[in-house]
Amino acid sequence: MRSTIRLLASVKSGRYLEPGNPTGLTGLFTHPAPRSTLVYLYSSTLDKLKAFPESSVYRQSAESITRHRLKIVESIKPDGYDAWSEKARKTIADHPEVFNTPEGRTAHDKGKNIRSVHDGRTFVTTQLPEEQDERLVEWDGEKAPAELEGTRTRAERKSQRLLGMERPGSDQKTVEWTPEPPLAASQVEEMENQIGAGLIEEVIQVAEGELKLVDTMLESRIWEELEEKAPQGQWEYFARDLHMPTTQAPPNPSK
Repeated sequence: MRSTIRLLASVKSGRYLEPGNPTGLTGLFTHPAPRSTLVYLYSSTLDKLKAFPESSVYRQSAESITRHRLKIVESIKPDGYDAWSEKARKTIADHPEVFNTPEGRTAHDKGKNIRSVHDGRTFVTTQLPEEQDERLVEWDGEKAPAELEGTRTRAERKSQRLLGMERPGSDQKTVEWTPEPPLAASQVEEMENQIGAGLIEEVIQVAEGELKLVDTMLESRIWEELEEKAPQGQWEYFARDLHMPTTQAPPNPSK
């Protein structure tokens, strides 16, 4: 599928897929980091499914397909992945305060890099600043506050006192985080073929939907018995052997 849709959507060919390029499906663009995104989504889903009883049919089926696809995704690694992974572990170990942002404490680097653990896997989520064209931003009429000059009262100098209590430099600590190396186009195609559910961007959309669905299923407590029992015979219409109770005999070639 990718070899036709992708090439029809973009004439430019290369070893790596260009993020943001059309995929050939309306409104769906090439994802910049499909592997790490799927690992994060699948691990988060598995974490949430642990809140369901093990006897839940939904948990069993969702866990089965999620673990199957996660195994496929993790088995395909980009070039330089092992070296990147080792460097990432060392960076987190050397600067734990930058990647951990407990509530009520200072968010180093403006909370840009957040460390989390899902299903035993460690992830670093990076919040990228939104690019904004100042030419397109309309003035809302707000005026900049006037700065006072000369001697100020103690109340007016309160903000200066709080500013002086900050630890110089410690709250502005930044660490350069390198994202996971990208997959080659051939690796993405291999992943798509093994999963067998369309383009990798479609697989990501399904994984995002499943992660949201888990919350709905948990809130509805779907593993519990119905408050009102279903009427007898309600599901007989959907029985597989209703209209053809026996398998049709194969034709006899001798006749």
